[in-house]
Amino acid sequence: MADDDDDGDESQGLRKIIHVDMDAFFASCEQRDNPELRGKPVAVGGSGGRGVVAAASYEARKFGVRSAMPGVTARRLCPDLIFVRHRFEVYKEVSQQIRAIFRDYTPHVEPLSLDEAYLDVTDDLKGIGSATLIAEEIRRRIREETRLTASAGVSYNKFLAKLASDQNKPDGICVIRPGEGAAFVQGLPIRRFHGVGPKGAEKMARLGIETGADLAAKDLPWLRAHFGSMADYLFRAARGIDLRPVRANRIRKSVGGERTFSEDISSGPALRDTLETIIDIVWESIERTQARGRTVTLKMKYTDFQITTRAKSLAAPVPDKATFAGIARTLLDESLPLPLPIRLMGLTLSNLDRGDVAQEKPRNDPQLSLL
Repeated sequence: MADDDDDGDESQGLRKIIHVDMDAFFASCEQRDNPELRGKPVAVGGSGGRGVVAAASYEARKFGVRSAMPGVTARRLCPDLIFVRHRFEVYKEVSQQIRAIFRDYTPHVEPLSLDEAYLDVTDDLKGIGSATLIAEEIRRRIREETRLTASAGVSYNKFLAKLASDQNKPDGICVIRPGEGAAFVQGLPIRRFHGVGPKGAEKMARLGIETGADLAAKDLPWLRAHFGSMADYLFRAARGIDLRPVRANRIRKSVGGERTFSEDISSGPALRDTLETIIDIVWESIERTQARGRTVTLKMKYTDFQITTRAKSLAAPVPDKATFAGIARTLLDESLPLPLPIRLMGLTLSNLDRGDVAQEKPRNDPQLSLL
């Protein structure tokens, strides 16, 4: 923000929002705690069978290793890749340290994951007045108190702040000031928009949309005709508009995950293998958050972007992984044969018992989005 003390911000209803995102959090924790891993390509997760990469260090990312990637694929891309088992209790402890830092500046903290959160510092507790200075102070304290680095985005809404935090990673900061949002967004490749995956970007390219400016040139009726329920979001995003408030105490309604494929799939064996991977990851999230829910939902997005869901509810909470997996497999079997190949599959556990689930939400990822 050009001048965070400018009274005009408030008169226009603008907020001062910071998005803080830890840099390669899980992998960085492992490198911090084991000096032998520093400077080397590291993946947190499993390397064999149906193992999946949960996180990758920046050294590994240079080889194309990404989260949600099968471990065997990651090993093929980077033969020297070092796999380590996750230590979620360590990550959670560090996350609590970081959140304590956030709350020194504002009570309005909306965690998105163990390593990522929005902060509304319009009325900051320390009276600093400048969102940019607050973000820099938070990043400094994270470095000193946890020996890890964080990147931050500062802007006047959540959408822009999140885009900004990714702009100068790792260990960077980006500020998008009032009046700059639309121009910033329109200069981005369409793939940077949250929710636009590889297939979505391909479809947009076929329609002549490759940048935010191309998207902004399309009117709402045209977008609705081509993108259905996603149209309104795309219309606002292309103009840097986001009216969502920072919610400090969101009630979690589901635990789940979804995977977007690099290539569309339609065969029974491929679908079942993918489902097993998602079951493993989602159940791990369920156990970590201690969620108890009665409804299992299978979600699939077809190549024409239509979405279907199938769900089954029990009279009591799903008791164990075997039951969860059995329901998921039945829901898939009931969906076969598919009318079209799919580009995305997801599973969620909902109808949660209140008070039984930790208020943290695993990170959204372009390929594996844990809800």
